[in-house]
Amino acid sequence: MEDTMSEPAKAAEKKKEARTASHASEVTRPGFFVKLVLMMLIDALGIYGMFTAYLVKSWTVLAVLVVLLLVVNWVYFSKRTIPAKYLVPGMVFLLIYQVFVMGYTGYVSFTNYGQGHNSSKADAVASILQASEQRAEGAPSLPAAVVEDSNGLGLAVVDTATGAIRVGDSETPLHEVSGTYAAGVISAVDGYKVLTLAEILKPEVQQKVSAIKVPVSDNPNDGSYRSDDGSTAYLAKSRYNYDEAADTLTDTTTGVVYTANNKIGAFVDADGNQVDPGWRVFVGFDNYMNMFARGDLAGPFLKALLWSFVFAAVSVLSTFALGLILGLVFADKRIKGRKIYQSLMILPYAFPAFLATLVWKGMLNTDFGLINQVFLGGVNIPWLTDGTLAKFSILGVNLWLGFPYMFLVCLGALQSLPGDVEEAAKIDGASGLRTVWSIKLPLVLQSTVPLLIASFAFNFNNFSLIYMLTGGGPNYPGLDVGQTDILISMVYKIAIESGSPNYGLASAMSIVIFIVVGVIAWLGFRQTKTLEEL
Repeated sequence: MEDTMSEPAKAAEKKKEARTASHASEVTRPGFFVKLVLMMLIDALGIYGMFTAYLVKSWTVLAVLVVLLLVVNWVYFSKRTIPAKYLVPGMVFLLIYQVFVMGYTGYVSFTNYGQGHNSSKADAVASILQASEQRAEGAPSLPAAVVEDSNGLGLAVVDTATGAIRVGDSETPLHEVSGTYAAGVISAVDGYKVLTLAEILKPEVQQKVSAIKVPVSDNPNDGSYRSDDGSTAYLAKSRYNYDEAADTLTDTTTGVVYTANNKIGAFVDADGNQVDPGWRVFVGFDNYMNMFARGDLAGPFLKALLWSFVFAAVSVLSTFALGLILGLVFADKRIKGRKIYQSLMILPYAFPAFLATLVWKGMLNTDFGLINQVFLGGVNIPWLTDGTLAKFSILGVNLWLGFPYMFLVCLGALQSLPGDVEEAAKIDGASGLRTVWSIKLPLVLQSTVPLLIASFAFNFNNFSLIYMLTGGGPNYPGLDVGQTDILISMVYKIAIESGSPNYGLASAMSIVIFIVVGVIAWLGFRQTKTLEEL
């Protein structure tokens, strides 16, 4: 039989046998079982994530998880994707922590997402109706009991006209169940545990009981049942009535009608008055336009943008200049004890930056700071409370924090320069300053420009220094934004610290920061190519 087989057939048969033998040997290796266990854990986590995404109806996340799980399984169980086995983990983390974050930030920047606009219209309607609920006029107190199941606490209410027991919780409307009701007391409810008076009187349970709102039906206009004591319940109805067909809210006490405005995501009456909360809607480029055109925001934003450029540029130039000068000095082998001096120079870099910032904040205190009281003889210079002085103080503190890094970088670059270059300059009659300016500086820049670009990006987003030293202050009159705020600290205040957080506007500013830093990096790396030609 073998003699009748052609040579190509024999070769194919041998390859097949080799693959089978290789597969069998791989299965018996301990590493295969380790990989199998790890993949089982990853698959379990992925399936759990898909199930959660399905429950919350996040179809985009569900689709991404399905694709990622299929790709990961194919890569790690296929012999043809050996390079991908090393690339996939990094690509997955890049997709999750960079691409997704930037994409979602970009999406939020085109919405009104923020205080009072953080959910859907249905949630906004339900919240408005529940928040304005009060005991319905003439509503009787019905026998009730606090019940508990796997979903938490709920209420069982007796219909005195029919004697039927209905039960529900904050998420599930009332529905009829079987149970025992006698002498005005509900003693048992099928599928639920009836809490005793002693259990209800526990402080932690009392708070939960007072927060229970059981909707009568799926129609929010029907109201909900509440209980103050756990033994009786009453019907509460909203002062507003929602008409789904007309998409309006009517105030039953005043008769004012509020119409849904889907451009701003809120119910508005004829005079422009809104009912809070609203809902999240797409607003296009409004957030980007507001940064440059809104009266109370445009001025502070442009000043923060300019100060961000000045702060980042001056910080990079000053720290690099001081670091280069010190590097030139301590690279000279004629200096005795230069190793000790070099070690002392990096002490500010070794000390945690946020602690050093707090120390400087105390030293620059107007009334009790060391600089005013000791070095300047008790004067009251507002280093951190005057806008101009605060900016100089920030630059000075950042110089102290940043020069050791540049010193190390420049010292390493100088020590790596070939000695014959400097000797050739001396032979040609170049002075020391001319040698530094025309030879050493270009060679140092050739290797340090990428680090200078990274330093610019870091300082452009140096939130911790601004926040710890001045908090962005002093603030502009009537605004939460201050004169020393850079863009990133301004974003933080708008998104977190303001009385009315605006995540859409903060996201738009974050995109602007991303674009600015990206353009500066691109231009810087183009300049690096020019230096390489030198």
